[in-house]
Amino acid sequence: MKNFFDKIFFRSNNLDTFSRDIKKLTINTPVIKIFETINNYSSDSEIRYVGGCIRKIINKENVDDIDLATNIEPKQVCEALRKSNIDFYETGIEHGTVTAVINKYKFEITSLREDISTDGRHAMVKFSKSWKDDASRRDFTINSIYSDCEGNLFDPYNGMNDLKNGNIKFIGNADIRIQEDYLRILRYIRFYLGYSKTKHNSETISILKKNIDGISKLSKERLLIELKKIITFDLLKKLSKDKISLELLTLIFSELKNFSIFFNPKSHVQTILKEADFIFLLSLMIIDGTDNVDYFLYKFNISKNDKKRIKIIDDFYKNKINSKIFLPENMNKIFYYNGKQAVIDILNFRIIKSKKLELNLIELCKIFKNKLIPEMPIKANILMVKYKIPEGKMLGKKLKIIEREWVNNNFKISDKEVENIVKD
Repeated sequence: MKNFFDKIFFRSNNLDTFSRDIKKLTINTPVIKIFETINNYSSDSEIRYVGGCIRKIINKENVDDIDLATNIEPKQVCEALRKSNIDFYETGIEHGTVTAVINKYKFEITSLREDISTDGRHAMVKFSKSWKDDASRRDFTINSIYSDCEGNLFDPYNGMNDLKNGNIKFIGNADIRIQEDYLRILRYIRFYLGYSKTKHNSETISILKKNIDGISKLSKERLLIELKKIITFDLLKKLSKDKISLELLTLIFSELKNFSIFFNPKSHVQTILKEADFIFLLSLMIIDGTDNVDYFLYKFNISKNDKKRIKIIDDFYKNKINSKIFLPENMNKIFYYNGKQAVIDILNFRIIKSKKLELNLIELCKIFKNKLIPEMPIKANILMVKYKIPEGKMLGKKLKIIEREWVNNNFKISDKEVENIVKD
């Protein structure tokens, strides 16, 4: 039997719009199977939506991930999922999290828990049956809102009201909560930029600044994950009116510069920034003609492909830049050797950074977006059969010269030119 105190004092039926949106989320994703599986596991087992998806539904945002909380332990969650033939993997089972996978949808299921000890980076946890205790260990009131699949709320810290009023409030003593996990400094910045409708509380800011050195205890991986959530156009443009968040962010990430790009962009620049992904936005902030990029990439472990993407832009703009370098034939070389993304990044970087509107580059960018990388028409077998060149270093050397000439001539080369290269 579900806890009577829990039901009477902390549950409430939300407005019809919220209930409707929760039901829509339940119907439009396979999450209903997880609700049925956990709720039917035992007489008192229960599962609820929690955190970001609730916050986003209340705030009329797009829900891009679904987190769930349950009052059964992780091993029981795994047992229940297994019985229902639901695929899962143990994401962080020592901290109570199991990720279920249905039709390519991923659902994080975390068992109710209490923090036994914390060191600013890691926490030892004890699993719990109490929804109130689980809510108490969360960072902000706006993240401690739960709902069943019908839209019935459990909101012990009035997070819904704080969200509607734009109040970003720590649960309990802010100083203690930050020292439990210093990542909460960054999370405060993100939630303040995203949801606040009030001025910063001066006491809270004082506490954040006092604890900012604790950021050094955090892994670079956790910092980067949180940074990805902050570096979006919508949040970055708000920094022009929020000097305090800007100061905190630059204290944590000294490599981030060029914030002014996002403050009052012209319409054509705004269009690009709205569509840009994290890596391109990051490149705008760390490329400054110095070794700043190399330092950031050394410090933070991003994927090889993302490193290469940023370095292509950085290396290009470390050279002397003039209008001729953006001629189609030069962009074709980058297009062929480095791919479509590299050309678009380089062109968009220039369009954003330029003090004037360069319509030719905007048009060129459109052309490359719809362009396919051509295939070199002269193959090894042609040289071997037609020109009697045997396999070996000479064949490879001739092919490279032909390819270079073909690229330099806008992907065109005549039989005569090929013949001259072969005979040379």
